[in-house]
Amino acid sequence: MMRTNFLVCLFVFAAAVIARAEDPRRQADQFIRAYTDEFQRVYTVAQEAMWLANTDITDEHSGAEVKANEALSEFVGRKETIEQVKALLAQKDRLDPMQIRQLEKIRLAAAHRPGTIPDVVTRLVKAESDQSAKLFGFEFKVDGKTVTPNDIDDSLVKSRDLDERLKVWTASKEVGKELRGGLETLQELRNRVAREMGFSSYFDLEVADYGMSTAELMALMDRILEDLRPLYRELHTYCRYELAQRYDQPVPDMLPAHWLPNRWGQNWPGLVDAVDMDSLFKGKSREWVVQQAESFYESMGFPAVNTNFWKKSDLYPAEAGRKKNTHASAWHMNLEDDYRSLMSVTPTADWFKTAHHELGHIHYYIAYSNPGVPLLLREGANRSYHEGMGDLIGLASSQRPYLEGVGLLPKDAKIDETQWLLNEALSGASAVFIPFSAGTMTHFEHDLYEKNLPPAEYNARWWVYAKKYQGIVPPSDRGGDYCDAATKTHINDDPAQYYDYALGTVLKFQLHDYIARRILKQDPHAANYFGSKETGTFIRDIMSPGQTKDWRAVLREKTGEDLSARAMLEYFNPLMEYLKKANAGRKYTIE
Repeated sequence: MMRTNFLVCLFVFAAAVIARAEDPRRQADQFIRAYTDEFQRVYTVAQEAMWLANTDITDEHSGAEVKANEALSEFVGRKETIEQVKALLAQKDRLDPMQIRQLEKIRLAAAHRPGTIPDVVTRLVKAESDQSAKLFGFEFKVDGKTVTPNDIDDSLVKSRDLDERLKVWTASKEVGKELRGGLETLQELRNRVAREMGFSSYFDLEVADYGMSTAELMALMDRILEDLRPLYRELHTYCRYELAQRYDQPVPDMLPAHWLPNRWGQNWPGLVDAVDMDSLFKGKSREWVVQQAESFYESMGFPAVNTNFWKKSDLYPAEAGRKKNTHASAWHMNLEDDYRSLMSVTPTADWFKTAHHELGHIHYYIAYSNPGVPLLLREGANRSYHEGMGDLIGLASSQRPYLEGVGLLPKDAKIDETQWLLNEALSGASAVFIPFSAGTMTHFEHDLYEKNLPPAEYNARWWVYAKKYQGIVPPSDRGGDYCDAATKTHINDDPAQYYDYALGTVLKFQLHDYIARRILKQDPHAANYFGSKETGTFIRDIMSPGQTKDWRAVLREKTGEDLSARAMLEYFNPLMEYLKKANAGRKYTIE
């Protein structure tokens, strides 16, 4: 209580000083410094509570998470803070750019938890914690037997039995019924906090971090979708025919969701029989997978992660009796030197790429945790940069020269390069991912918040967009009591930001094209970053400024281009030619 009273006095004092100050810059510095010190403290406490709630899911830990997040929310959303930021930004013509950037970050943080409506904020914090606990504590069952999310994913990748696939896919969606009511509550509360601060919706609030309007962001999504549509049309047609043959079924006009090897159809691994990536990892330990990913960064001149990373991270599947969040993630606990990863690594191709990706986030944290970047700006140039950097190394980790160099792929192995490229287009954050991320997910969440989508329409709208953008339909009619959208983790605990992944995918190919052609002088389909210090310098130069520069300026400065799908289309051009020939005479069912 004494600390809280002290802060109130500090803010009141600061407000009085600002009111009579002749030098807004000096007063902005004083305010930002005081805010930053306390923010780091309460943020770290909240991160620790969230970490425990995600690595050991219990009612006790969920309760502690709620309390810690309430304290963080109370701090960032203080009415006094909002008033002071508004007063300072009203004089932005007398502030320096770095001060303005930090004040804008404080304003956006306050908009997520505005202290002007404390009862709503308290309800929101609890609702978010309750929803996560329901999602990650849910017991999935197939034929009465408990299965893990990894079991579900494995079955959908490997099984050729349509009856089994239907059971598994259906079981994966049961959690949506449990989450539907919670999503309705979150929709209402998230929009209320955003509109309290003048944003049109929660979606609009999240987009503001890009320095863009919602209309501009949606136009960018639609432009990327349009540019990549011809490639996706060929992939969709090819896979309809190939899967119909695999399952000995008539060729459908749209892809039945349970035919695909991913619960949401966001990527389609395992559809290319000629590329069995998992067999490369036989005999490898899960520890080797993570250590090799770290070696990749060190070979390019990145500093080694610290000892605490290895001690405090939760990298492998949970032991019996402990439930954990199985979605891979990276955490910057104190915005300085405490960084960790939460994964469930097993020795597979997917986890090999994921480990490289997650360590990309970790090295991003390390790069911008430097004296030149204020603590409040220790983020990616925008949120998609974090995903783009992780995906960039994920892409590099799947290139043949690297796989050969680490002993996973024999140098004399005969590889069908076209099938390899096809597998790449279908797997991970790649060509088939864009219609899901920029299309289904982004448009659904836009409607959820910006258009106040009625709960009765949740499921129907989700499948409208899945059909429109992905050409995917459910195995049978899905009633309004289901909430298939909420089975996707991000809808619940990382809302209105999935376009980050779409933009990160496009950014990945753009940066990879530059590295391969300009730095390594290699074919983008067979580039090897391992050991290239120049490549490491290029990547760190993008990472190290954090959010001190506009993301568009960073991209133009480093590549000479604005964000576009050009590099991605060029990367898959050889595959496009192959698909056109393979699809000759076949029926196209999406425009």
